[in-house]
Amino acid sequence: MTDAEDHLAAVRQLLQATPLIDGHNDLPEALRRRFDLRISEVDLRQPVPGLMTDIPRLRAGGVGGQFWSVWVPASLPESEATRRAFEQLDIVHRIVAAYPETFELAATADDVERIFGAGRIASLIGLEGGSMIGSSLAVLRQFYALGVRYMTLTHWLTNRWADAATDPPQHGGLTRFGVEVVREMNRLGMLVDLSHVSPATMSAALDATESPVVFSHSGARSVTDHPRNVPDEILGRVRTNGGVVMAVFLSIFVSKEAGDYDQASDEVVDAARVARPESTEIELMEIGRSWQSEHPAPVATLAQVADHVDRLRDIAGIEHIGIGSDFDGGARLPEGLDDVSRFPDLLAELRRRGYSDADLRQVAGTNLLRILREAESVARRLQAEHGPSELTIEELDELPPNG
Repeated sequence: MTDAEDHLAAVRQLLQATPLIDGHNDLPEALRRRFDLRISEVDLRQPVPGLMTDIPRLRAGGVGGQFWSVWVPASLPESEATRRAFEQLDIVHRIVAAYPETFELAATADDVERIFGAGRIASLIGLEGGSMIGSSLAVLRQFYALGVRYMTLTHWLTNRWADAATDPPQHGGLTRFGVEVVREMNRLGMLVDLSHVSPATMSAALDATESPVVFSHSGARSVTDHPRNVPDEILGRVRTNGGVVMAVFLSIFVSKEAGDYDQASDEVVDAARVARPESTEIELMEIGRSWQSEHPAPVATLAQVADHVDRLRDIAGIEHIGIGSDFDGGARLPEGLDDVSRFPDLLAELRRRGYSDADLRQVAGTNLLRILREAESVARRLQAEHGPSELTIEELDELPPNG
C-alpha cells in the first residue's frame, strides 16, 4: 500500500466513527433548476448525471451529516423571497421524507449523533440569505420551527438590515434591527452564519452574539483575496468567540487565478451591456460563454483548499475549522474535489500534511457539533430569561410602515 492509499484508508476508518458534517450543499436549488417543484421525477438512489450530489456518492464520501441550503436569489423582493424560501424548505423536507433509509432530519447535536449511529445521514437546514425572513422576527421563528439551524445574514446583496461582502455597504455592518435578529437567533438556538457578509457585519455580529458563530462556506482571505473570504483579524475573533469557519471548495474562493478569471469574464459582459444596451440578459450570458470558450478557465486544486485549512488552523486554531463544500452551488470545483464522494481525499491530504486523527475528527464534524451544543445551551438560558422579541424593523430602524 502506498502512502497515499494508507492515508485514505485511515481516513475512511476514522469516518466510520466520526460524522463528517458538510456545512453547505445546494442540492435543493440544483433540483429545482432541473425539475422545478417536481422532484419526484429524480431518483437520488441512483447516480444523477449533472449533479454533484446523490446517495451513492454521499455514501462513498463518508458523509454523516449535511446542511442542505435553502437559497433564493438575493435580488428578489422580500415578500417573494419569503414565499420561495418556504418552497425551497419544502423541497428539503420532501427529499428527507423520500429516502427514510438514508436521511433523517436533525434538530440538535444529539440528533446528529443518534442518526449517524443508526447508519443514516443527519439532515440539517441552513437558510442562505437574511432577506428570506422578510425583515420579520416572527418569520425567523417559523423557519426555526421548521428545522432551520443556521441563517446566513446576507447573500450576494446587502439587505435592509445587514451589509453583504459583495455589494456596496449601506449600514456600516448591522442596523439596530440586524442586531436584534442576531439576539433572537441566539434565543432560538439558530447559528449566526457570517459567510457572505462584509467584515463590518462580521464584527458587529461578533459584538452582538452570545453564541458561537459559523462561517458555513468561506476561506481565508490572506490566502485568496476574495471578499467572500474571512480576514485574519476576524479569524482571531472567531477563536475568542468559539465559532467555526467551514472551508469552502469553490475555485473562485480558493484560487486567485480562478477569481481573476471570473472577474475578467464579468468585465467582458459588463462592457457588452454598456456597448449594446438593447441586448437581453440571455444574449449577454451567451457573450460571456463565448469568451469563456476562447479562454480556458484555470484549474484550482485540492491542495489549494488544504492551504486554506492550514491558514484557518494557524490563525483561528484547529478547534475552529470545519468543511463547507458548496457542492451543487457553483460552476467550478477544484481538481480532486468534483463531487461529494471526494471528502475523504481532502482529509487524506491533511493527514499527509501532519494533521493527527484527533485533528481530523475536529475538522470533519466534532467542532460543528460542539458549537451546536453551545448554541442550544445559550438558547435554554435566554429562553428562561425572556420571551420572543416583539420589536419590528420599522420601530428599531425608524422606517415608515412597510419599509
